Amino acid sequence: MTSLPFLRSDLSQFVSYTTSALGDAHASESGSDISDYDQLDANECPYDMPADLKQKLAWQLEHELRFNRYPTMQPQMLRSAIATYANETLPQASPAPITAEHISVGNGSDEILRSLMLATCLNGEGSVLIASPTFSMYAILAQALGIAVVDAGRNPETFEIDLTAAQAAIDTPKPNQPPVRTVFVVHPNSPTANALTAAEIDWLRSLPERVLVVIDEAYYEFSRHTLAAEVLQRPNWVITRTFSKAFRLAAHRVGYSIASPEITAVLENLRLPYNLPSLSQAAASVAMQNREALLAVVPEILAERDRLEAALRTLPQLKLYPSQANFCFAQLQNQSPPEKTSQSDRQTALAQILRALQQQGTMLRHTGGGLRISIGTPAENQRTIARLKQALEAHDR
Repeated sequence: MTSLPFLRSDLSQFVSYTTSALGDAHASESGSDISDYDQLDANECPYDMPADLKQKLAWQLEHELRFNRYPTMQPQMLRSAIATYANETLPQASPAPITAEHISVGNGSDEILRSLMLATCLNGEGSVLIASPTFSMYAILAQALGIAVVDAGRNPETFEIDLTAAQAAIDTPKPNQPPVRTVFVVHPNSPTANALTAAEIDWLRSLPERVLVVIDEAYYEFSRHTLAAEVLQRPNWVITRTFSKAFRLAAHRVGYSIASPEITAVLENLRLPYNLPSLSQAAASVAMQNREALLAVVPEILAERDRLEAALRTLPQLKLYPSQANFCFAQLQNQSPPEKTSQSDRQTALAQILRALQQQGTMLRHTGGGLRISIGTPAENQRTIARLKQALEAHDR
């Protein structure tokens, strides 16, 4: 950074988002194509879009989408389709329905998260509150915008948010730190796969309206837990979701928010013009029209998760945590007395195990002090167990 004196000084500490610390580099060094690997490091759906739906998109690409024209600025039909789906996910006793005016569509949910930070915390007006380990993009986006991050932390055994620390951060900001204006939580959390508890939800409900509450439901289709009905009663709540997981559109980068019309209007004002490419809009519309067919694979993925968890529990080197998402989270068990095993030693061991797995063709994510394992196809999961067992045994030797 010193050779570019016009840059902000704090960017020298900036670390960008990566899914795998070694995967792309290893593939590049070995000359392999990344598609040759079992890619279980990004929580994607293991199954591609069905061929018949790809053909529908291809027809639109050839006959309807004009390459010389900008995308639709206001994809109203897509917003209405998402609103219809969002209503289907609400509890039956929910109040008035969600409409298109409650929906904003972004280039991935990351764009929406960034816009929410722009709207609440920029120019030193606020800090964001997170609870690590959690989705790393919250801190990365905040740092990129020069926004302070307050980390409340989690219980190391249950990964529940430290609500005492979180409340203290809101009630009593540190000197020279802007007040907390936005709280970000994932439901269920990534990388630890635990859903919000009743106590955590009650705490979020107790927060004053001067604090924006953002519930990231990227894994809703797998957990079936949603707080979307809350936005109809709470003007300071936002739900974000994505098409990148259960709907199999990670390549198209489509996310959306459910919020009050007032918050949605702010998001619409802040988003970049033509933020969502025409093909991505078309892909999301096709996904909404065929959502039952696409989501039919979710029970299989959950059954595979159960089988993977059962196999992981047989590995004495790992401590597995319960999952309510399409991934599992495990940490290394102490094989030596705690006083002889430092946190640094465990992280080094995990990195070595990860490299051994990648050399065999399996990509997992080393994050949050453990291994996050996306659920793959039955064959991928079987290979993962065999390779992980081999890597753990080799490390023990």
